[in-house]
Amino acid sequence: MRSRRSMVFAFLLLAVGERAYSADTDRIWSDQVQQWRQKHAASLSAPDGWLSVVALDWLKTGSNTFGSASNDSIRLASAGNTHYGIIDVQKDVVKLKAPAEGFPATLRVDGHAAAEQNIVVDGPHPTLFNAGTLTFFVIRRGEQLALRVKDSRAPARLAFRGLHWYPPDPRFRIEAEWTPFSEPKQVNIQTLVGVTTQGLIPGIAKFTLDGQEIVLEPFVESPDSKELMFVIRDATSGKATYPASRFLHTGLPDHGLSNPGRIVLDFNRLENPPCAFTPFATCPLPPASNRLRVALPAGELKYGH
Repeated sequence: MRSRRSMVFAFLLLAVGERAYSADTDRIWSDQVQQWRQKHAASLSAPDGWLSVVALDWLKTGSNTFGSASNDSIRLASAGNTHYGIIDVQKDVVKLKAPAEGFPATLRVDGHAAAEQNIVVDGPHPTLFNAGTLTFFVIRRGEQLALRVKDSRAPARLAFRGLHWYPPDPRFRIEAEWTPFSEPKQVNIQTLVGVTTQGLIPGIAKFTLDGQEIVLEPFVESPDSKELMFVIRDATSGKATYPASRFLHTGLPDHGLSNPGRIVLDFNRLENPPCAFTPFATCPLPPASNRLRVALPAGELKYGH
C-alpha cells in the first residue's frame, strides 16, 4: 500500500512538473514573440523604414530628370528649384548623369559628392542618393524600373503610434510537414500595383488546422535563400486584418530546402505587407493555394492612424 501511494505521489509530481515546464516554455515563447513585434515596429518606423516612403516614380527608357525644379520629370518633395541630375535608362545599363549646371552640393551618392556613374539597381546594396531628409534609389519590378523615395520627415512616420496585434496564442505556432519540389517552380507573381514579377516556389508546407488540411507555398528570391516568405490571405482578411494579404517570414525547414522535413510556421508573427502603410509599395499577392477559407486570428491586425 505504501509503495502504491509512493508511485501515485511520484506521478503527481511528474504531472505538476510537466505543467510547470509547459507554462514556462509558453511564457518564454510569448516573450520572444513580443520582443519580435517590438523590433518589427521599430524597423517600420525607422528613419528609412516603410513609414518613410513618400513616392514611387516609374522610369522611362532614356533620360529621366529628377530634382525639385518644376520641369523635372521626377519632382522630389523638397524645397528649392534645383535640378539634381538625370537617370539615363538604357537596355543593359542605368547611369547617373549631371544636369547642365552640374550636380548640386546637396546631392550625395553613396555618402559622397555626386559624380557621373553607373547605378546599381535594387539588391542588398543599391546606389543610394541623399538630399536633405530624402533618400532614394532605383528598384526593378518585372521589366520596369522605378525610383523609390523616402523622407525621414514623412507625415506617416511622424504620426506613428504603434501596431495592433492579436494576443500571442501557442495554438497558431504550427510544425508543418515540408515537401520540396525536385526543382524550384518558377512562377509569375501578381502585385497590388499591377506589375508582374518572377519568383521561385521551392516546395510546400502542409499541416492540419481545425480539421482541415492546409497546403501553403512560400516564395524565395533564389535557390540558396536563407529565408522563406509566405504570402497569405485568410478568412480574417478585409475584416480584422489587412485585405490583400499578410506576410510570414520563416527560417528554412529542419533538413534544408531540398529535403523532406519539418518547418515551424508561427502565425503569431504574421505581419502586414508594406502596402498597409504606404501606397508607394509593390506588394506581391498570394498564390491561389495560399488563399485560405479558414481564419488565422493571429499576428498583426489592421493598421489605422
